[in-house]
Amino acid sequence: MVNVSITKNDGGQRLDRFMKKYLRKASLSLIYRMIRKDVKVNGKRAPIETVLQEGDVLSIYVSEEQLASLIGEKNRTSTAKKQFDIAYEDGNILVAGKPFGLLTHGDSKEKKRTLVNQVRGYLENSGTYSEENEKVFRIASANRLDRNTTGLVVFGKTAAASKELSRGFSDKTAVEKYYLTILAGELQEELSLSGKIVKDEEKNTSRVIEEDGDEGRNAETLVRPLKTGGGFTLAEVRLMTGRTHQIRVHLAWAGYPLIGDAKYGDPEINRKMKDELGLTTQLLHAYRLVFADMKEPLSYLNGQAVEAEPPARFREITRQLIGK
Repeated sequence: MVNVSITKNDGGQRLDRFMKKYLRKASLSLIYRMIRKDVKVNGKRAPIETVLQEGDVLSIYVSEEQLASLIGEKNRTSTAKKQFDIAYEDGNILVAGKPFGLLTHGDSKEKKRTLVNQVRGYLENSGTYSEENEKVFRIASANRLDRNTTGLVVFGKTAAASKELSRGFSDKTAVEKYYLTILAGELQEELSLSGKIVKDEEKNTSRVIEEDGDEGRNAETLVRPLKTGGGFTLAEVRLMTGRTHQIRVHLAWAGYPLIGDAKYGDPEINRKMKDELGLTTQLLHAYRLVFADMKEPLSYLNGQAVEAEPPARFREITRQLIGK
């Protein structure tokens, strides 16, 4: 028999869900069989829907060797060099400034050099997080940015903070998300864009259809011009929903594509941007987050804004195209 103490980060979740995360190598049928026959909570049999609390003791009636094989070897946090900036940090959250070219999460080609791994490594080194001591909780981002998008990505440092961040980022009003970008064309007034976006999974592209169509998911984007000149616009974009390539596809649909955008942009303008500025991808920067309606344990953030200045190259291209 092995006793497992439920920590603060482990509590608040159902017994079966904890077991699924904890015993990563076990099949679902084995987990449910173990709960029926080989698991007790505080010395008593417990149904799968039992919500575990901090301080509970889980007794698992297997040997230490069997338990270790069912847990499996934990992935070691990458020791990759820290490339991100810290825009804000407290005991519950960290807001990182992601640089250009860095994936938020791993993909089929790159699994180690990611923002998530670098943040985990930073928190391990600072002593505020120990993956080795955690049973099921792992540091993860509440939002994600494409490889070529720069700016703010938020991480919860505790299970409770991560859960609330996840809720907040899925809510239209809990966290306000603002981006900066440069558009082809001089936008003279604010735009409120809405329409369903359909994603083509095979091609990794999206398109906008009429709102009364059967396909797609509703999307809403607010655009405010900040500066215009020379046939271009520096714009602030607020995402009200979070669909794949939403900003890029919505603005292209509205007739103001992002400069340098190979998928949705204007080919002639993109050639000009490449020849004159060496720009081969869109300029998109997540520069501002406003916490507006967060619940516990993050309600203290309400009314606070976190900002990150655009990269130097973004600022220089803005100056060259539009002026100071």
